[in-house]
Amino acid sequence: MSLSGSRLITFNSIPSIHAPLPSKSSSFIPSSSIDSTPELNPNIDTKNNESVKFNYSRASPSVRYPNLKISQIYPETRIQSKTQVIVSSPVEESHDFYAKDEDSVDTQKPVFDDVNDEKSHETLGSKVSKKRVKRMNRLALKRDKYWRDRVKYFSDRILGLKSGEFVADVLDDTSVPMTPTDFCFLVKWVGQTSWQRALEVYEWLNLKHWYSPKGRMLATIIAVLGKANQEKLAVEVFTRGESSIEDTVQVYNAMMGVYARSGQFDKVKQMLELLRERGYEPDLVSLNTLINARMKSGAMVPNLAMQLLNEVRSSRVRPDIITYNTLISACSRESNLEEAIAIFNDMVSNNCLPDLWTYNAMISVYGRCGHSKKAEELFRELESKGFSPDAVTYNSLLYAFSKEGNTEKVKDICEEMVKMGFGRDEMTYNTIIHMYGKQGRHDQALQLYRDMKASGRSPDAVTYTVLIDSLGKANKIVEASNVMSEMLDAGVKPTLRTYSALICAYAKAGKRVEAEDTFNCMLRSGIKPDRVAYSLMLDFFMRFNEIKKAMKVYKEMINDGFTPDNGVYEVMLQAFVRENKLDAIDRIVRDMEELSGMNPQVISSVLVKGGCYDHAAKMLKVAISSGYELDQENFLSILSSYSSSGRYSEACELLEFLRGHAPDNQMLTEALIVILCKAKKLDSALEEYRTKGELGSFKSRTMYESLIQECMHNELFDAASQVFSDMRFSGAEPSDGIYLGMVSVYCKMGLPETAHHLLNFVDKKGSMLDNVSVYIEIIETYGKLKIWQKAESLVGNLRQTYSKVDRRIWNALIHAYAFSGCYERARAIFNTMMRDGPSPTVDSVNGLLQALIVDRRLNELYVVIQELQDMGFKISKSSILLMLEAFVKARNLFEVQKVYHGMKASGYLPTMHLYRMMIGLLCEFRKARDAEAMLREMEEAGFKPDLRICNSMLRLYSVIEEYKKIAFVYQKMQDAGLEPDEETYNTLIIMYCRDRRPEEGLSLMHDMRKLGLEPKLDTYKSLIAAFGKRQMLEQAEELFEELRSSGYKLDRSFYHLMMKMYRTSGDHLKAENLLAIMKEAGIEPTLATMHLLMVAYGQSGQPEEAEKVLKNLRTSGMVVDTLPYSSVIDAYFRKGDIKAGIEKLTEMMEAAIEPDHRIWTCFIRAASLSEGSNEAINILNALHAAGFDLPIRLLREKSESLVSELDKCLEKLEVLKDNAAFNFVNALMDLLWAFELRASASWVFQLAIKRSIYRPDIFRVAEKDWGADFRKLSAGSALVGLTLWLDHMQDASLEGHPQSPKSVVLITGAAEYNMVSLDSTLKAYLWEMGSPFLPCKTRDGVLVAKAHSLRMWLKDSPFCLDLELKDAPNLPKLNSMQLLEGCFIRRGLVPAFKDITERLGIVSPKKFSRLALLPDDKRYKVIQADIEGKKEKLAKAKKIADPKRAKIIKKHKRMKYIREALMSDRGAIGVQKTFKPIGAKNVR
Repeated sequence: MSLSGSRLITFNSIPSIHAPLPSKSSSFIPSSSIDSTPELNPNIDTKNNESVKFNYSRASPSVRYPNLKISQIYPETRIQSKTQVIVSSPVEESHDFYAKDEDSVDTQKPVFDDVNDEKSHETLGSKVSKKRVKRMNRLALKRDKYWRDRVKYFSDRILGLKSGEFVADVLDDTSVPMTPTDFCFLVKWVGQTSWQRALEVYEWLNLKHWYSPKGRMLATIIAVLGKANQEKLAVEVFTRGESSIEDTVQVYNAMMGVYARSGQFDKVKQMLELLRERGYEPDLVSLNTLINARMKSGAMVPNLAMQLLNEVRSSRVRPDIITYNTLISACSRESNLEEAIAIFNDMVSNNCLPDLWTYNAMISVYGRCGHSKKAEELFRELESKGFSPDAVTYNSLLYAFSKEGNTEKVKDICEEMVKMGFGRDEMTYNTIIHMYGKQGRHDQALQLYRDMKASGRSPDAVTYTVLIDSLGKANKIVEASNVMSEMLDAGVKPTLRTYSALICAYAKAGKRVEAEDTFNCMLRSGIKPDRVAYSLMLDFFMRFNEIKKAMKVYKEMINDGFTPDNGVYEVMLQAFVRENKLDAIDRIVRDMEELSGMNPQVISSVLVKGGCYDHAAKMLKVAISSGYELDQENFLSILSSYSSSGRYSEACELLEFLRGHAPDNQMLTEALIVILCKAKKLDSALEEYRTKGELGSFKSRTMYESLIQECMHNELFDAASQVFSDMRFSGAEPSDGIYLGMVSVYCKMGLPETAHHLLNFVDKKGSMLDNVSVYIEIIETYGKLKIWQKAESLVGNLRQTYSKVDRRIWNALIHAYAFSGCYERARAIFNTMMRDGPSPTVDSVNGLLQALIVDRRLNELYVVIQELQDMGFKISKSSILLMLEAFVKARNLFEVQKVYHGMKASGYLPTMHLYRMMIGLLCEFRKARDAEAMLREMEEAGFKPDLRICNSMLRLYSVIEEYKKIAFVYQKMQDAGLEPDEETYNTLIIMYCRDRRPEEGLSLMHDMRKLGLEPKLDTYKSLIAAFGKRQMLEQAEELFEELRSSGYKLDRSFYHLMMKMYRTSGDHLKAENLLAIMKEAGIEPTLATMHLLMVAYGQSGQPEEAEKVLKNLRTSGMVVDTLPYSSVIDAYFRKGDIKAGIEKLTEMMEAAIEPDHRIWTCFIRAASLSEGSNEAINILNALHAAGFDLPIRLLREKSESLVSELDKCLEKLEVLKDNAAFNFVNALMDLLWAFELRASASWVFQLAIKRSIYRPDIFRVAEKDWGADFRKLSAGSALVGLTLWLDHMQDASLEGHPQSPKSVVLITGAAEYNMVSLDSTLKAYLWEMGSPFLPCKTRDGVLVAKAHSLRMWLKDSPFCLDLELKDAPNLPKLNSMQLLEGCFIRRGLVPAFKDITERLGIVSPKKFSRLALLPDDKRYKVIQADIEGKKEKLAKAKKIADPKRAKIIKKHKRMKYIREALMSDRGAIGVQKTFKPIGAKNVR
């Protein structure tokens, strides 16, 4: 990008396919005139004096700014070519400092730059053409009156371009001459419609050698981007262009405007400061933008408006009308009348005439503050000034009088408003309806509401709420309900106030069912009730004696942080007395004390009114004991209740109590408080202090100090602060010890300023607190709060007071800087200590390192360490541990290991905390061997693994599926007496789920609950998923229902998980029921949800039902893409209805939905499973007709161009979500393998690896590392990969290197991919070849071969003579593969496979290969002979009487490659159990 017109940068990221574009101007320039170095521009040859060439792409935002990821928001066609242009020396343009005004172009003054030199007056971008009749120089162009036509001509052409076309095609046309100012207006006009095209024009200009950008152009494009909310892009353009443009005030103003639009005041202020740093002075536009940003950034503080106005004047700029209007409008929003008047008066006194906006804002602020007469005076004044009021003026005046309830005045204003041609708008109606509602004039409000709708105005939530409230108060329930219905029909969402008003209306009318339904509807809509709504429902249920429902509402109310008022408590207590629920009354009393904060006297009064006289008497005693005055009314009510019920003894006891507690002695109270403090009964002491005395009534210094010291001892800092304040208020003088203690208290409370102020207060009194720890604590607290400036000031005062500052204070200041990451300041203090003393310590060094760590400058730690070592400092163990912990938090394993080994080499021994961090980090990076070595090293050092380390190892082994080691770690935990916690159990349960043993995981979860530990939701999810994979739907459903019934808030992923299970099982009815449950839970189904339901229909063979779901989606208004269509098409293909699937594709295209990767993958997969080539071609031809011909061409053509086309296709698919490229390649590989295009499949496979679609280590033949992992691949991809892997291993076996390990592992995985089991497919392929690969005994989905046997087989087996993948000369008529019970098997092998597996079951690979090669009749005889031989051996074994001999024979009959038949499915190849359950005592 060239912003200065002379510096060139090559875009190397663009593909190297060039299309030359002829240049209108070219010249030769010596290399010395190019302001660019070979490093910046590799295409410039600075040695030769030839023309300089460079490559560039036509301007596109996504290419110019790749770091902003504009391709996601600017989906234009990717530029496929680069243009070669001859670069000449930039033409020196005149600086057009005078902006061209659109309305008065003729009055603008031209700028003369070398006007007399006619040769220099060439049109920008071209030389003089001999074909033209008339040419105009630059001066003539600027004076030309037809600039609008030129700009409009280019802007119309640019905006008419299609998405694949470029502005260069338009702007390269030099038939119409343009000036720099014309180009500014071109960018502006185009930007009003398309900011992308405007930016493309701007970039095109920057890439032209004859163009040098000005400040106005940069300001124009920034303004365009700001209006389009493209802040990041505007910042990028500003950053690149700001430094090379002169006179940049307007550029900064434009950038400030971008930030001001979103109220980013801090960034606007930073931009203003940057403007001043560049040596420019802000103009009025700059300061107005600053004010506008501040007004948008948040609420105003007092005197802010005047401060901003004074700041404008301090900048030597005179405020204008925009400045004043912005400030007055902000005051109006905040109802700040005083400051608004001050601004207005200042405006008038400075001869700035107000306009209509000014008067509107002033009328509004007067109205908001209740000064309607003053508002009316201003209204008349603006008319006398020659202004015509607008709708805003009338509405502001209307609001002023409606707030006072002046109906007549409101009516007059409305009539005048209508006469002036302003109809009543929504604001007008809302204001008047609100006024009528407050006055109780319900009929008028309702009539006005009807008039409002009849006039075409749309009522809002305020309108409806006021209406419902007023109608409900008038007992017009039907009308209020109708208004609510109309509100919902109009699409206006009711608010909390709306629901509360309707509930109150129903409650007042005694409509219990309707009130409850409305409350439930409010909850379902996601609105949380407030205190008023809860109180309404509580009162309602209690009056109807619905105790259970009332208590449920009460619990919810308390949980949401609300408490009932006294009236509601009284109603609740009356209901509990009727039902004789004493426990409920006790709970209400506690809640009144603890939650509502009521004092005993108020509680006693509430209990009396609620009829709970026994509880009231107890609370009255508490009230009297706490120092409250006797409430005679309550006392007489309790006595009356006792007398009427014959309970005289209780009445006498209460009387005696009052006689003994009525007198109050202040001295006894103070002595009691002191005694309680010494007895460590602080709660009682505080209770006595708070209840027996008023503020300032206690005078005892001893009592105060006792309370403060005990509060500090119990860390009740708030209470200590309150008592200290009371002590100073009462006039008692604290001791020096109390002052020191309170300084520490304030620091611990996070109030260092208060502590500092208290310290200064003591110093002024002359009591010097000569204690360094006090200052250190204040400095450290300042540092923790990142107020290092005040800590710096405190140390500065200490330096002036004392000749020498203590080392600990310097260290505290260094650490204060470190908390904010101020390394340079900390280093300055460190250097001061080195120069002036005292010398730094280890604590000083650690502070320096901590500053770098906080500032995230970890790469500089080694530099500082080296500098300190050169200065003679020895790096301590604490410093090394600090570095290690920093690198651990940064997850930098390499640096952690380097520092760790360096620490050990220095002789420092690791700590337990260090081992814990190291092992945890190694486990995160799945470094099992390193973690195990670290664990052994820790044990050798004498440390025992704790629970946290064991949990880290369990997580590691669970992730890498080392289940035997999990059992070993768990056994060690038991031996060490470590009790498993929630994390341990959750990890073990997830391990069982991954090992496909959810029953044991569920049993462990039950044990976990018995211990009071609750599993995580992710644990539940793993169990449900594991049960789903095992098709154990009942257990999964039980877990899901248990979660729902327990009140867990399940997210959408749980429902999708259950939906996938039903999809896999083909149970569409349960999927439908789950969808209904999901809606009842308040979770709206998404397109993905409906996709799962449709797939469930497809799995069950009901594509018609899936199509119904698709139709419902389309009629519901939901945006439908290719996902649901692909589900329906796949459902028809599964059923074998190819015609219907193709018809759905046609229907989708008619609905203007273009096929994408989902449709392509679906059709290719169907073609790969078709019976013959004709059917496959028919399917792919349908895809060809839809615009995607690559698959059919891969089947029919053999062209090298297909490689590049497929590469481009994969490049587009890589950036898409949902593994688009991966699924597409998998389907394509199945197709090519099925129709014997094995060589084509091979280069597609390698292309997928090259593009990282497949892992690069999908198979490997390295030194002592032979292995493959084909999980998640399709059958065709895995077969191609397996063949290539065998070929590589064969070469290594013949050449002797690289050497093989002892065993070779092939990971197939146990999952299925589109009904195909990769494990069974690869086994069938290898079994047919007689390979030595055998199923692993301990893990599903793993095949293992002894390396020696594998090498011999690869060398000698006839199946391995030719492993080269080749294409068939002609396309076969039939598919070479067939899907048989989840196994993608060779069609010719199917009869033999069925015969062998059905009659013999599981056999060895060699035996399977030998039998598969035999003819059918001979195979039948061999199998029959084998069966009879087994029967004879069994009969002989039964005749053996010696049990030991029978046991030996049975042992010899076992075969290592045969898995246990208990878990094998019919026809499966080698399914087996895994390891034994963990937790048993005999596990070793």
